[in-house]
Amino acid sequence: MAALVQGLAELGHRVSLLAPPETKLPGATWIDVPQKVLLGPLDDLVARVPGDADVLHAHYPIQRLPAGIPFLQTMYGNMGSNPVVPPNNVFLSQNHARRHGGTSFVYAGLDPATFTFRSAKADYDLFIGRLHSVKGYRWAIAGARRTGRRLLLAGGWRPSFRRGIRYVGEVDGDRKRELLAGARCLWMPALWDEPFGLTLIEALFSGTPVLGTHRGSLPEIVTPDVGALCDSLEELIEASRTIQSRSAQACRAHALRYFTHVIMAEEYVRCYRHLMATGSLPPGRPTPYTIT
Repeated sequence: MAALVQGLAELGHRVSLLAPPETKLPGATWIDVPQKVLLGPLDDLVARVPGDADVLHAHYPIQRLPAGIPFLQTMYGNMGSNPVVPPNNVFLSQNHARRHGGTSFVYAGLDPATFTFRSAKADYDLFIGRLHSVKGYRWAIAGARRTGRRLLLAGGWRPSFRRGIRYVGEVDGDRKRELLAGARCLWMPALWDEPFGLTLIEALFSGTPVLGTHRGSLPEIVTPDVGALCDSLEELIEASRTIQSRSAQACRAHALRYFTHVIMAEEYVRCYRHLMATGSLPPGRPTPYTIT
């Protein structure tokens, strides 16, 4: 949400942020809305919306359409089987939308200026994410053991590892930027359907190629020029041997072309205008190399 607010502001739009005080963001006019109002009756929330607002965009699920203002919302996670998708929903990728019976999506974006680009890489591979089986961290470990590569893992809890595999804990800010910029590659062998995966574009902005699977949104984000997508651990291990042949400059250029905060904001503005003109959301626009 912060990146979207920044992108909309840079495009010259006026943004009002209805949120508790601790969520003030540069580029937005903050309107104090207690959490009990945000999560309470919808009419109470709509009463706080400025009278001249063109559209209301929610970033948490709201189950019915408010009256009197064009409305949309973004879904950030996966729903279970037989989901009841909230109305006027925008998803994070084409795959994310299709799995929930939708067509409207906008790819996430980030400000490239907040990442450190480095073409000369250090001698380690990197995994960043929850150390949960669906994230595939065990495949990253197995790949490191089989290839003899040094692997750094950053995540939420500390398991025990053998020599050559180092756990660095939860990382953010400068430490995260440095790890992403220095890594030979980012391992993201997802074993579930990722709605988007911000770590993917964080790596690409840093000039770091990606090793991943054909799950969820990954085929919409990672091309052969900036990484390798595989279907098995054996394939990933083989791909890891040549992953460093990808150009750091190509990785960053790819992210700049498709996944900046401004590009994301432009796509949401397209959604806003279509909604205001027709009452419905437009289909999402997949990256040109996405297999449809």
